[in-house]
Amino acid sequence: MKRIRLSLASILLLAAFQSGNGYHLLKTIPLGAAEGGGEYFDYIHFDPAARRVYVSHGTEFKILDAGTSTVLGTVSGLKRDHGVALVPALHRGFISDGSAAEIVMFDLTTFKVLSRIKGENDADSILYDPASRHVFAFNGDSMSATVIDPEKGTVLSSIQLGGKPEQAVADGNGMIYDNLEDKNEVIAIDSRRLEIKSRWPVAPAGQPVSIALDSGHRRLFIAGRNPQSLIVMDTATGKIVAGPYPIGQRVDTTVFDPALALVAASTGDGAISIFHEDSPDKLTPVETVKTEYGAKTMALDPKTHNLYVSTSDFNDQRRPIPGTFRLLIYGH
Repeated sequence: MKRIRLSLASILLLAAFQSGNGYHLLKTIPLGAAEGGGEYFDYIHFDPAARRVYVSHGTEFKILDAGTSTVLGTVSGLKRDHGVALVPALHRGFISDGSAAEIVMFDLTTFKVLSRIKGENDADSILYDPASRHVFAFNGDSMSATVIDPEKGTVLSSIQLGGKPEQAVADGNGMIYDNLEDKNEVIAIDSRRLEIKSRWPVAPAGQPVSIALDSGHRRLFIAGRNPQSLIVMDTATGKIVAGPYPIGQRVDTTVFDPALALVAASTGDGAISIFHEDSPDKLTPVETVKTEYGAKTMALDPKTHNLYVSTSDFNDQRRPIPGTFRLLIYGH
């Protein structure tokens, strides 16, 4: 079996884990109350080229400078946003506004809204696929994917998925992989033909929510909520080659750091489960990072290897308390 050759940085980081000096909290960035109310938060997106962090916050999206942690701007006037997809060549970004059933197109320099594209109910996970040059918004309750031409700002098609989609990932070569949470399966979508090519069960995992990709080894890292576990899937065959590995409750994001060969899954009970990819078919748990309750979404800075999560304080009904929203940065 082919093994992964570790970089010096990876060796040093693993040594730090083993000595008890792994990931820890570096910085807390208060972001205040959402404009117009709507204390809800979802995906975080890291733009490595521009060194920016995009943070979902209900009725707005905050954009921060990764170096200084200062807020560069805000996309406001949203109803209940989820994710963002960036198309730098067009200087445009696209936000999925689930409650408004819209995809909001905005300028990457001024952060002003350019147009509101009619989408579908519960627009959630969203990504830009460089192979097809389309934006794909995945709609939970509508069980569909809205396909958008980012240059014209128009809807090209709607793909019926046959289940509720969650986090999706594109391989850059024309395939998109997405979890269907209620069907316990992963679908492979041909992004040029706009059709589903494969459906693969995730058992013994269940309720798959988050997903990350090792494009070099053609492996998907899929985390589910019932049972609370992470599996490794071959993108060519859909075969589960490793796992299930136990994780925390209410997972919502999985990321892969190719430079360090690390997989991380963030969970709402306040933990990040970190694994090392020893080989394409084997993960080894290396650390469970204690974060804060509610910090279920996450982004990776591939340059510093820092992990970003967001959360807030909660009342007795476990609803976010306005004015307490914050971004947390974990590093080593």
